[in-house]
Amino acid sequence: MKKLKTMNIPVVGITGSYGKTSTKNIINDILSVKFNSFPTPKNFNTPYGLIRSINNYLDKFNDIFLAEMGAFKVGEIKTTCKLMKPKHGVLTTIGEALLESFGSRENIQRGKFELIESLSEGGYAILNSDDEWQVKYEIKNKKCNVRWIGINNQDADCVALNIELSGTGTDFDVKFKGDDTLYHFQTRLLGKHNVYNILAGILLGKELGMSIPELQRGVNQVKVIEHRLELKKSGRINIIDDAYNSNPVGSKMAVDVLGMMDGKKIIVTPGMIELGSEQYDLNYKFGQYISEVCDY
Repeated sequence: MKKLKTMNIPVVGITGSYGKTSTKNIINDILSVKFNSFPTPKNFNTPYGLIRSINNYLDKFNDIFLAEMGAFKVGEIKTTCKLMKPKHGVLTTIGEALLESFGSRENIQRGKFELIESLSEGGYAILNSDDEWQVKYEIKNKKCNVRWIGINNQDADCVALNIELSGTGTDFDVKFKGDDTLYHFQTRLLGKHNVYNILAGILLGKELGMSIPELQRGVNQVKVIEHRLELKKSGRINIIDDAYNSNPVGSKMAVDVLGMMDGKKIIVTPGMIELGSEQYDLNYKFGQYISEVCDY
């Protein structure tokens, strides 16, 4: 931690029930147009993993550190923040992932917001206005600047409009609060949930001084993330590889993407785990949704 303190670079904490690694990589691709940002490798999101990332990989040329923060129970992110001292924070979603270890959705909410409550003065908290568990949380940290992204909530600071999803990527427009201009963005990423992840990167980048052309270039160069809605081809067969992990939100969105494809639709899945007492019901609902979209 002495190394991080000596370097004196801003730390961006990224947490949430789902999408932490994807959001971290997306934000890094966007910010790298202007900054020499450094994301924690793979899913190094424990205090040990973060310390290892700093000691082994962070160097004097980096000017922003993107720190993915995971947790299995209340208090763990707070402990991580005491080590990392994040200036900015991004909260992806608050869902049922790790419900078994957290004990309740309220505990998950409290645990994830430990990041936002730990942000230093003048930092930016990027939150999702379409997530009711984020909207209804009362933030006690008055030192940070709270900013909201959204798709359904048109009153957010950064809103995605005219979203066109296809099997090859996504097109959408972005409107910022106080600016009536619509700015067009294109990405190779699949799925509506990735629009939220990209919006977080756009809004953070804008607050950090990036221009619209820089942000558009950054979004256009965002790389497809391995095993996360990764489109592969095998002869005439299209394979959507979403094998990294699964949760109630991500699994439904993966099926949404499959539903946009032409031809016969086949899904292979072991279902979802680590959902505590809700595991059976959530998997049953997942199965119902599969039956509406898939042939096999």
